Amino acid sequence: MNIKNFFKNKKAVLIAKISVPILFILFSLSTWLPVTERIVVDHEKITEGSVRFALVTDLHSCYYGKDQKWLLNRIDKESPDIVMLGGDFFDDVLDDDNAKITAEYLVSKYPCYYVTGNHEFWSHRQDEMKDYLKGIGVHVLEGDCETVDINGCIIDICGVDDPTDMTDKQWTEQIDRAYAQTDDSHLKVLLTHRPEKVDKYAKYDFDLIMAGHAHAGQFFIPVLDKGLFAPDQGLMAEYVNGLYGLPNGSLMEVSRGLGRESTPLPRYFNQPEVVIIDVE
Repeated sequence: MNIKNFFKNKKAVLIAKISVPILFILFSLSTWLPVTERIVVDHEKITEGSVRFALVTDLHSCYYGKDQKWLLNRIDKESPDIVMLGGDFFDDVLDDDNAKITAEYLVSKYPCYYVTGNHEFWSHRQDEMKDYLKGIGVHVLEGDCETVDINGCIIDICGVDDPTDMTDKQWTEQIDRAYAQTDDSHLKVLLTHRPEKVDKYAKYDFDLIMAGHAHAGQFFIPVLDKGLFAPDQGLMAEYVNGLYGLPNGSLMEVSRGLGRESTPLPRYFNQPEVVIIDVE
């Protein structure tokens, strides 16, 4: 055996053994950095102007720099017309500080609409959290619908609570109540936490549905466009990331969300995100 080649090969193996874990760790850390996902939806009901939504889901009161500036500067850069807070804004383990800093800043600059997620209910403080948000001026939707005029676009913004503490009948009643307040000539938007309830959503003709909850399956599989595992969807979850067309013609945008230190596993191929949706 050539001694020189032997030591060269040994050195290469050692470098590989050291490099692979380091690269793996660096990649894991990179998925902590938030990104902005931009989506454009052309809709026949928008005959003039346009409206820009910022969809902010699954914050879980996670840390995004001093005074949450890593996140808030990203949102400000996009100048949204409306901010949609799609549940799990608070967490059942982490304290409320980062969520409150984020909410107070956003509502001071933009109209904000909020629905609960499962973690608000798991905290058993959902009513306290709702009261706080209402107190600072956030529109809390609990089977409600509000009609707004943004840049000449008439929009019905509906929202439902997370179904954690409700029967299916009670949750359906919330959607029915919200939907009954819509007008077919308006752009009909539903803010909900749960993306997996597509069979339920397909019974209505909301134009645009916004959801979160799935965290892109935590380990997102780009080639298959599926998540390894998502709550309430299980393995190889389908509705985890991006824009989906439902059988009834509705569009549903599912955000990967912003949860980081609140989850026990790191995110892979799955950076936390703010979703910007331009409807025009």
